[in-house]
Amino acid sequence: MGRSPEWSGRRHQRRAVLHPGAWWLWALGLGTAATRTTNPLLLALLIATSAYVVAVRRPDTPTAHSYSAFAKLALAVLLIRLLFAVVLGSPVPGTHVIVTLPEVPLPDWAQGIRLGGRVTAEGLLFALYDGLKLAALLICVGAANALANPARLLKSLPGALYEMGVAVVVALTFAPNLIADVQRLRAARRLRGRPDAGVRGLLHVGLPVLEGALERSVSLAAAMDSRGYGRTADVPAPVRRTTAALTLGGLLGVCAGTYGLLTAEGGAYGLPVLVAGLAAALAGLRLGGRRSLRTRYRPDRWDIRAWLVAGSGVAVAVLLTLASSHDPEALHPGVVPHVTPALPVWPAAAVLLGLLPAFVAPAPASAVAPASPPGVRPRSSLKSSLKSSLKEPS
Repeated sequence: MGRSPEWSGRRHQRRAVLHPGAWWLWALGLGTAATRTTNPLLLALLIATSAYVVAVRRPDTPTAHSYSAFAKLALAVLLIRLLFAVVLGSPVPGTHVIVTLPEVPLPDWAQGIRLGGRVTAEGLLFALYDGLKLAALLICVGAANALANPARLLKSLPGALYEMGVAVVVALTFAPNLIADVQRLRAARRLRGRPDAGVRGLLHVGLPVLEGALERSVSLAAAMDSRGYGRTADVPAPVRRTTAALTLGGLLGVCAGTYGLLTAEGGAYGLPVLVAGLAAALAGLRLGGRRSLRTRYRPDRWDIRAWLVAGSGVAVAVLLTLASSHDPEALHPGVVPHVTPALPVWPAAAVLLGLLPAFVAPAPASAVAPASPPGVRPRSSLKSSLKSSLKEPS
């Protein structure tokens, strides 16, 4: 007995979903690359790369529309950074004074802090480069939130992090559901001819939204309890102690190794301690997963496309890190004296590797049309043929 075409279409849609961990590795790679440079041209290229991939491969889900919110947050961060440079001054001394604000005298214990005073072009440029770097990092994180489904990412977490992941996923999905409820209620009030704006409309919409949130939380709690959430398996005491020691020791090793890599004195022991800490932490998470009894229904597979997407982000991060150490002047243009930023060729080509997911990642599930049964034409073709037949003379 053959399978129905609708079943084949749904199966094709399930296959057209990339592993969410690949999207996060790609976005974190772009974010890491953004932290290695203050060149505004490279940062703008990173932002444009992430925006193009999101525009091409973003699914039609409530969480996928969070990219614009992260872009607005990045713009707000950039403006606040410039405002702080104007009001509180900049640590970079400058000679080109733009404006001189009235300076507020501060007591002796507030040495190093000033309110008002001279606003120089060099200080504003330094604040612009610094704020643009943080804005690019926020936009890369927003791209991961828009492309990766948090519910599917939860299925891929280790058992030791499952409960923490559930809490994070519930927190991430609260805001999109709340916005969807507000939009639905405002549309219903407009259809009934009732006000949906102003203080009166807000009061009439807020109460049903809160009531729906409470009902959703009660339903979620009942569903989690019926599925055995929070129940742990019987694990021997030596295994629990070993898990705690490996996890705690691994995290301490990661902290010590990271500190060693960031300081000049710890260059000899930083990388070995970091690798040993990561290995111990992963072993602790592996043992800790035995306490969580859960099954995975149709787990996401890490296929060749996931390797290509994740590898493109890692390649961008590695190449920008190497370029920052070999040619720091190109990736960090000077402010005092001011140097006009130029677009370096090889770092720009490395950033363009981040466009690979736009071509190798599968199309969003909403853009994949289900297969039609044999001998049956789609509805659009039926409408066009009917219109053409009506136009023909009898």
